[in-house]
Parts: sequence; C-alpha cells; structure tokens
Amino acid sequence: MLLHSKYKAYGIICLVIGIAVSFLSLNKPNEAEINNGLITARLYLPDAVNGYYRGVRFDWSGIIGSLNYKGHSYYAPWFINAYNPTNNDAVLGPVESFDPLGYDDAKKDGTFVKIGVGVLRKSNDSLYKFNKLYSVTNPGIWNIKTTSDEVRFTHTLNDTSYSYIYQKTVKLLKNKPVLELCHTLRNTGKRTIETAVFDHNFLVLDNQPTGSGLSVTFQFDLTGVENEKPDLVKLQGNQMTFLKDLDNKFVSFVDLTKGEGASSYDMKIENHKTGAAVRITADRPISKLAFWSAPTTLCPEPYINVKIDPGKEFTWKITYQYYTCDIVKL
Repeated sequence: MLLHSKYKAYGIICLVIGIAVSFLSLNKPNEAEINNGLITARLYLPDAVNGYYRGVRFDWSGIIGSLNYKGHSYYAPWFINAYNPTNNDAVLGPVESFDPLGYDDAKKDGTFVKIGVGVLRKSNDSLYKFNKLYSVTNPGIWNIKTTSDEVRFTHTLNDTSYSYIYQKTVKLLKNKPVLELCHTLRNTGKRTIETAVFDHNFLVLDNQPTGSGLSVTFQFDLTGVENEKPDLVKLQGNQMTFLKDLDNKFVSFVDLTKGEGASSYDMKIENHKTGAAVRITADRPISKLAFWSAPTTLCPEPYINVKIDPGKEFTWKITYQYYTCDIVKL
C-alpha cells in the first residue's frame, strides 16, 4: 500500500512537471536560426500571442536576437528597464519603424496604420506618441518562410483606410560576412502611402558598454552639428568618437545630416577595444540621420522617405558588412 502511494505521488509529480514544461514551451517566443558558414544569427518571429516583441512602435519582422561573426557578437538585450514584450522598445538588432499612416486624420476612437504592425486604435485627440501602447484592431496576416540562410516575412493588411503587402527578407550572402535586409512595399489600397522608415540599429558590440574605443565614421562632414556632450563624444571631420563610458548618461543628436553629401547612406561602426566592426549601407539616400546612445547600446538612426501611389511598389535594401578592426590600447 505504501509502495502504491509512493508511485502515485511520483506520477503526480511527473504530471505537474510535464504540464509546466508544456506551458513554458507554449509561451516561448518563436525563433529561427540562419547560418552561412561565417555568420550565425537568431531571429524572433512575429506572434501576437507569444512573440518576443508585441509593442506597436516597431515593425514586427526582422528582430535579430543575436548575431555572431568571428567570435564577435553584435546584438543582445540592451534594455535599461525590465524587459516587457509590450514595451515600445523591447526589441533587438536592426529593427525598423514607420511613421504612422492616417493618425492626424483619425478622430478619437478612430483608427490609423503602422506598417509591419497593423491597424491601431487612436484613443484620444493628442499627438501621436511612439512610446504609447495603442490597441491593435486588425493585425493583418503574417506569412513566414525560412531556409538555412534567410527568413522571408510577408505582412498583408487589408483595411478601409490603407492596404498593402509588405515583404522583408533577412538574408545572409553566400561565403560573405554580409547580411541584407531586402524590402518591398506594395500599395494595394486606394490612398497614397506616404511615410518615412528608420532603422534603429541597436548595436551591442561584444556586450561592451558604450564608451571609449567606439567610433562611427560617416561619408559626410559633421561640421555644424551642435554637440551638447563634448565631454562624452567628439565630432571631428566625418567621425564621431566616444571619449569615455557613458555610465548612466545618454548621447543623442536629432539630425547629423548638415554637411555636403549628407544623403549618403554609408557608415562604419568600430569597437577598437575588441575588434568588432560593421559597415552599414543602403541603396536609397538618407532623408535624415538621428543618433542615440544609451550606456548599453549604440544607435545610428538613418531615415528613408517612402511615397507609393495606389498599385505601385517601393523597394529598398540595407546591407550590413561585418568585419574586424584594429584593437587599440587605450
């Protein structure tokens, strides 16, 4: 009798553990891994229930949780506050965000559109706030296709205000340390789509704090840009150099595109403490280049203007070339 009770208790424990494991599996974000022999990257996939990111500021596709090349890491959790999947900035990697469509025209309790998210509810008559969690009334339909070296995301949205088919392919090039973000946005509605899209580029190079040893080189001169933190960062010629660790401080620039040739989408970010580096280019010009850095991440934010008439489409490609730079003793 005692033995029977023992096995019965053991069975109950196993059942509880099994249920717990199943529950955790169901709540684990969907992921995909791609590899081209040189680069390994892990992506989080769109999911309205269990997705890693369920905020409404950023496009849900192409969230890269980690990327490794030659022993160097480029993306990692950087959050200053505790992680929450619905926080506006609970994202990693080279994530993108579109300006809202139809927000100003919508009345209170009306709707507007965020490309890569869906149709959102406008809760009051105030100005749009990127950090506000607007409710999603129509999430559209996501279709995801994965191969060994790429993930293709397609977001289809049909609405009375704006409709589109948005496709983003995250692709590793064969035998090259290169990642491409290839985009096509087709306007399937009756209204012109006019917006801007920017890439936040949440770089966390080798999990090092933002500070001395980090530099950003642009293809245009930074002369004329007002620098409010000269003790933390130096602007000289076409280069931004960090002088010391930010600790609990931040560095931000509303727009760095002041000089001649400032439309060039071409920049290099190098960590001379560890040797991790990346060059970011695109096949469209920059309309504006903001910059923001927290103690845990470095973020050039290049914008591209988008205008698409009904029945037309717009394409753009952003290329990340990962490499190693010289290590400098500081």
